[in-house]
Amino acid sequence: MAKDQILIRDVPEHVREWIDEKRHRLRLSLKELLISLLEQAARGEIRPSLFDALERPAQPVVGSLIPFRFIDLFAGIGGFRIGLTKLGGRCVFTSEWDKNAQRTYQAWYGDGEIHGDINAIDPKDIPPHDILAAGFPCQPFSIAGVSKKNSLGQAHGFQCERQGNLFFRICDIAKVKRPPVLFLENVKNLRSHDGGKTWLVIKTELESLNYRVFDQTIDAIHWVPQHRERIFIVCFDRTVFGDEPPFSFPEPPAGGRRLRDILESDPPAKYTLTDHLWGYLQRYAEKHKAKGNGFGFGLVGPDDTARTLSARYYKDGSEILIRQEGKNPRRLTPREAARLMGYDDESARLFGHTDGFPIVVSDTQAYRQFGNAVVPHVVQAVGAKILDVFRWHLEQTGTGCLIYGRDTGRRAKKQAKNDQLLLQV
Repeated sequence: MAKDQILIRDVPEHVREWIDEKRHRLRLSLKELLISLLEQAARGEIRPSLFDALERPAQPVVGSLIPFRFIDLFAGIGGFRIGLTKLGGRCVFTSEWDKNAQRTYQAWYGDGEIHGDINAIDPKDIPPHDILAAGFPCQPFSIAGVSKKNSLGQAHGFQCERQGNLFFRICDIAKVKRPPVLFLENVKNLRSHDGGKTWLVIKTELESLNYRVFDQTIDAIHWVPQHRERIFIVCFDRTVFGDEPPFSFPEPPAGGRRLRDILESDPPAKYTLTDHLWGYLQRYAEKHKAKGNGFGFGLVGPDDTARTLSARYYKDGSEILIRQEGKNPRRLTPREAARLMGYDDESARLFGHTDGFPIVVSDTQAYRQFGNAVVPHVVQAVGAKILDVFRWHLEQTGTGCLIYGRDTGRRAKKQAKNDQLLLQV
């Protein structure tokens, strides 16, 4: 055998499986992985025993484990982070520009650097990943956001320079990193904005990147006691999954939850509306009712479901007011708002919080954050269907790899025998 080759015989099956999993996850060839590990060992950066610490999720996961890596763009307070972590995913990169949201995200998940302005990020610096997750800014496209911008004489949609064009940063990253899956979320009005032109631009752009695009509007009412319709967009790289991956959006679960499931038993008195504010809201509702408009407050009880929680809830709480016997109604507390959005105590425990996710910002900021958030339960449900396609792909190729097509996978299997490793150096 040549001096620049190393042949290792009788490699244990579990070691071979670990090597295959590791190299596919890191997007490395067998040669690149083994040389990297040996160089690290030679420098004393790792112990010679390379297989002591397999990379596994720190939190319990739901269903069959398929290790995958994802990035969390426009992360907010981590709705994608929770939902995908529960499925076995590992977040390898986070971007969120809002300082208060960064503070919450860091307190809840406590891991590495949170990158700020996505426009300042070089896509080449983003680690390899299997799923690009992003709830890109919704205000330029939402009904409330468009109405507000119109009233202020401001541009909306893609004409909103500060937020509207951020979708194209996702496309820039996809061009460079080629993640097998894009998993996006936005307001349902995205489809109808500007007479459908906005959605046409988005779908056309994604398809031009050679992704197969699936989209559906899903109401979170089936998972949380709140009507919250959002569009979910799932895109599969055609070079990996072909033209017709067997993807379908989830069926909503049976039953449903009510507000009693999320309400506190003894909320602080400060959340009860003053006589002045309650009187104003009633007069405002009557005024618009007389004009035939639908504007007004939403008064609900424990057995009801709520309207959509918006980012403006901090102003007066009028969209969701809780009835109180013998008293004025009250706002939701921030803890209740968290639970209403699916940031519940069970999810908090997965990240080491024994008493729910801590509220580390002001009430105003907390309401804004929850009103802008994505419901983790819906992310998890859609994510589980994405993993079904991953399983299908792995069965079809037999490579255990998401980034190689069928032909590449067959060559890889043919090249490597099960019981030996040949490293040419």
